[in-house]
Amino acid sequence: MKKLSLFLIGVTLMLCCSAQVDSAGLDKVFDRKGTVTGNVYRVTFPRSDLKISVGDFSVAPGLALTSWVALHGMGSESMMMGDLCMLDSEEPAVVAKLVEVGLGVTAIHNHLVGEKPAIKFLHFSGSGDAVTLAGKIKQVFAVTGTPLGARGAPVAMAAPDWSAVEAVLGSKGKKSGNVLSYGFPRNEKLMESGMEMPAPMGMATGINLQMAGSKVGTTGDFVLLADEVNKVVKALESHGITVTAIHNHMLFDEPRLFMLHFWGVGEPGKIAEGLKAALDQTNSKK
Repeated sequence: MKKLSLFLIGVTLMLCCSAQVDSAGLDKVFDRKGTVTGNVYRVTFPRSDLKISVGDFSVAPGLALTSWVALHGMGSESMMMGDLCMLDSEEPAVVAKLVEVGLGVTAIHNHLVGEKPAIKFLHFSGSGDAVTLAGKIKQVFAVTGTPLGARGAPVAMAAPDWSAVEAVLGSKGKKSGNVLSYGFPRNEKLMESGMEMPAPMGMATGINLQMAGSKVGTTGDFVLLADEVNKVVKALESHGITVTAIHNHMLFDEPRLFMLHFWGVGEPGKIAEGLKAALDQTNSKK
């Protein structure tokens, strides 16, 4: 019955006229500027307060320690989804606050393996007025050590040479400090609770790379159909990239999607070859 109700809500929202989300109002609530793509507003909260390492590799916030919130405007309503990065010790307070403010939990799991200290990622959802939803999720962030408020200016550093990676992957990624990021949307129409979910709602395979000396560390998540999962596992593992988690992020997705997370450190070109081999096993836009 609950699934049917959510589906009907989604259908109702789809039948409404599209409306641009109130980006100015959302910027004010979050006290930082988000980005708008179509009808989706997205804002990020890097966990710059954390010092996380995997072995001897120091993980930058932009590589694997960033929370995000996305709001998709449809008519007078919006759907909110996102991913909250938290210490294991923060999890009880986060879940309790989500319940208190009336938001949903759709997944709690790891992305990395062997990181110190241990972190988890919580996926959340909500529907209603966008600004109201933003105020609720900000209350949740406030029970963690997540830096809130306006973001400081990025630290100036020499731009890494990403030419070997970009040559293999065939496109320019988004550069921020020593991190390079890619998003590869799928070709299918992806739905959640009866509403079409565009790529900025977490529906694109995300690949991040961090330059550290002559090597790169890479992590992210592949958005996969069931019959693609083991093909991607094989492609990554055969190139020395470890699969760290396979799980779901949503409850009522159609088609059913599996998110595969990974970790690898190595020479930039070789790491990129492994990522490309895995991407080639998916129905993604490259």
